Amino acid sequence: MSAPNSAAIRRFYEELWNRWDLAAADEIVAQDVSFRGSLGDALVGRDAFRNYVARVRAAFPDWHNQIDELIEADDRVVARLTCSGTHRGELFGVAPTGRRVSYAAVAVFRLAGGVIQDAWVVGDTQELWRALGRL
Repeated sequence: MSAPNSAAIRRFYEELWNRWDLAAADEIVAQDVSFRGSLGDALVGRDAFRNYVARVRAAFPDWHNQIDELIEADDRVVARLTCSGTHRGELFGVAPTGRRVSYAAVAVFRLAGGVIQDAWVVGDTQELWRALGRL
């Protein structure tokens, strides 16, 4: 079970987030996905997830999620990440600063048949806000 799950998480980051290929969501994200993003958004559904990705992309067009480590167990995959990008668009009322940000994050996924059912992402957003001059 781990091989398709690991492959789905790699695709999730490489295709969907790092290349902004939202069509990949149709294959690797469940229609009724439950997603909690690092920015604190909790949402349900593939369309709501796509909107979240679009909002991140508008704020950080060069956003990149580097997979530092994957840990697998049964239907779960945990990813340790380094997230980075340049603040080029509005984010929660913060005007673009042009500053480069980089912070650590961890994501916990539950998959079925190689498709993401649940995702819970926690990032060091204190470092994000510090980099944007808000702390």
